[in-house]
Amino acid sequence: MGIYDRDYSRPDYEDNTQRPQMQFRLPQLTPVVKWLLILNVGIYILCVTVKPLGLLIYEWLSVDATSITTSLQLWRLIGYQFLHDPSNPWHIILNMMGLYFLGPTLERFWQSKKFLYFYLLCGVAGGMFYLLLANLHIVSSGSLIGASGAILGMLAACAILFPQFVVFIFIFPVPIRIAAILFTGIFIFSIITKAANAGGDTAHLAGMAVGAAYVYFWPKLKNRFKSVPHTYTSDWEKKFKAYSQLQKEVDRILVKVNEQGIASLTKKEKKTLEEATKLEQMKSRL
Repeated sequence: MGIYDRDYSRPDYEDNTQRPQMQFRLPQLTPVVKWLLILNVGIYILCVTVKPLGLLIYEWLSVDATSITTSLQLWRLIGYQFLHDPSNPWHIILNMMGLYFLGPTLERFWQSKKFLYFYLLCGVAGGMFYLLLANLHIVSSGSLIGASGAILGMLAACAILFPQFVVFIFIFPVPIRIAAILFTGIFIFSIITKAANAGGDTAHLAGMAVGAAYVYFWPKLKNRFKSVPHTYTSDWEKKFKAYSQLQKEVDRILVKVNEQGIASLTKKEKKTLEEATKLEQMKSRL
């Protein structure tokens, strides 16, 4: 939910001694997220309705750890991310919900090309980690399908970049960082105990690890290989720091409004809130 979803960020807001109210707002689709949704749902429907073709698609695109030959077929690391369990509709429903609610924010923050690279990278990492553990006989060998590695990579990235986010586990709202820690613990426990979905949880865990590592380390790695002083700060780092500082200042202002009312704001604080509102509105139209 963006800053502009709050009543008191709107020009026509009047402070009638009522506390500000939070409003739920569905995210606006971005180009890459839209096409990822179309591809995932389209392939799923095709596989369910045209079963002979579906079987062929699953045979050639799922990550397959049953032999060395299929383990080395690298195209599967991309293909499996667009396949979901035809016998369990919740598999694709939950993954696409995660993509829909988390993807647009990251795509606007990174732009489309970088977001797509990140998304696929998290999925590839999930498939590779599963193959590694399966060939080491830590988890059972079989086939792996689903976009969960990429989705959980997005969850980890959003937990770092946008800690104010709240996600729903079943029907309970949970701060996104708490959710990320909870999922990490569940996946590690599943792998250690060799639970029924231990293979899938290896992909989940790897996707989250790569998602977090990408946010933390990629800007630093990029700068290290550039022929500029080490003190150089990339545009991404500058953007991230500026955005984080703005978020902190806006959160402080909103707490003040919540406790003392809109009339307590200084001109500078009102200007900051207006600038943040315009920024969020501009990003929502990208």
